[in-house]
Amino acid sequence: MKTWTLLSSIACGCILFGAVYAAVEAEATSGSATGTIEFEVEDKQQVYDPENPGTVVDPGDSPKTEGPLRIDFVPQFRFGTNKAVNEDTVYSAYAQLFKDDTSARGNFVQVSDYRAEESGWELSIKQEAQFENENGRTLDGAIISLDHSWTSSMSDSATAPTVKKDVITMSVGESQILATAATGTGGGTWAINFGASAANSAGQQDTLTPLLDANGNPVPDSTFGDKPIYLNSAIGLNIPGRAEKQPGTTYKTVITWTLSELP
Repeated sequence: MKTWTLLSSIACGCILFGAVYAAVEAEATSGSATGTIEFEVEDKQQVYDPENPGTVVDPGDSPKTEGPLRIDFVPQFRFGTNKAVNEDTVYSAYAQLFKDDTSARGNFVQVSDYRAEESGWELSIKQEAQFENENGRTLDGAIISLDHSWTSSMSDSATAPTVKKDVITMSVGESQILATAATGTGGGTWAINFGASAANSAGQQDTLTPLLDANGNPVPDSTFGDKPIYLNSAIGLNIPGRAEKQPGTTYKTVITWTLSELP
């Protein structure tokens, strides 16, 4: 069984296609000559809007893998700058922004399977270590959770991969399965989404709210041309009140995304 693995850092903080061809050979009815025809599968390096899969978007740089079965895009979970409090608190991740005119979306992973056999795949996630700051201090007991999972694609919905409908609670060092495509499903390009905007046409719950400053004004994100930041309640970071929180430092961890062929 082959696997492809990506690492991404998060702080308390594309759809790629490589040319794939399906060949059909027709044998002549007389003589020794043969005729052939090849059908090219469109395989461009593009990223699509998870709420409008036919629309190309620019979500910025992302780690990715290559080949006919690959991870095209993974989110960077950012939880921003927050006040240190002594109560158990759940912080929402920043929603996905784009470097074009696309509005904020829920966070998503994008997977492509352009293998001829469509023999199935599995996508999993793992948090490698606890959140740690530059002084070596950890956020003891902090837990990331993922909710409101759903899929989107230009492919037939009858061939959609299966996603977990329960809340996914991550444990440090343990892999959690996010999506599974059985044989004959998951072909083409699929977004595995966590949350959605109010503009989605798939009947998904709106999980986005604007991040406002103390004066009630939208907080801009300089990484995305000062677009307003939205919080996505589908991605949460639960930090116990008892956890030590050092002001003025950034806590980080590493997330591993693994895409595996089914045996």
